[in-house]
Amino acid sequence: MAKKIKAVCFGEILWDVFPDSERIGGAPLNVASRLSSLGVETEMISRVGTDEKGEELLSYLRSKKVETGNIAKDADHPTGMVKVSLSAGGSATYDITYPSAWDKIELTDAMVDSVRNADAFIFGSLVCRDEVSRNTLFNLIPKAKFRVLDLNLRPPHYSKELLLELMQHAEFIKFNDDELFEIAGMMGSKYNSLEQNLLFIAVKSNAKSICVTKGGYGAVVLHDKKLYYNSGYRVKVKDTVGAGDSFLATLIAGLLQGDEPQTALDRACAMGALVAAREGANPDIPAPSLQAFINPY
Repeated sequence: MAKKIKAVCFGEILWDVFPDSERIGGAPLNVASRLSSLGVETEMISRVGTDEKGEELLSYLRSKKVETGNIAKDADHPTGMVKVSLSAGGSATYDITYPSAWDKIELTDAMVDSVRNADAFIFGSLVCRDEVSRNTLFNLIPKAKFRVLDLNLRPPHYSKELLLELMQHAEFIKFNDDELFEIAGMMGSKYNSLEQNLLFIAVKSNAKSICVTKGGYGAVVLHDKKLYYNSGYRVKVKDTVGAGDSFLATLIAGLLQGDEPQTALDRACAMGALVAAREGANPDIPAPSLQAFINPY
């Protein structure tokens, strides 16, 4: 039986506004939703407006069995909205409304207790674009047992100084391949290969584990000084929104529950592929469907 674990996700919860629809999203919310579906006791720390959209987000998270007690309501700022544009290949670009309620997450003792009692604390860089949420995050990070940083870069909402500081506080860092090369360049790397830059960052940061996703070509993970690879799974992509978030959730859940790193990586890549093959960030993917996709014979 898998070990019971608890995770806390910190940051933006919002609505992705597509040309033809509005969908619930935000990287931390997507990670939390997937973690909960994988049997992880999951909590969100965030903030919504006192509006209908905020209530819908809270109802959605509760339906996914994600604890919402540390999601505050803000009478002065609206629930977050993001305009999403998709390329012909399904890749997304984002126009993120500022300020939103999730920019103003204020520290409470209850948040500190939740982070202190969790097995993993998962956060990204976007939530740091406003000093209120940024200060709260940096107060919570020292309380965490295991700190997971999902870079999730969204220009222009980050700086070199911020990213390097976040990386020094993380024990697990997830990049996509573009982010890896951008960050490695910021840190002075002269290398061209993905693996060399991954190892370069491992030496320059305090991270014990680093993961780099490569879109449809899978991912590579450095864990306990060993590299693990998955070359990806072929699917017809509908949109990539949330695929990386479900990948990260599945990988972290597997590692914390004691799976072998290769097994955790294979499951994570399969989950990311299945999400990309469906519309929306959080499609329902039961465990039997995931396993059948990995081993169809």
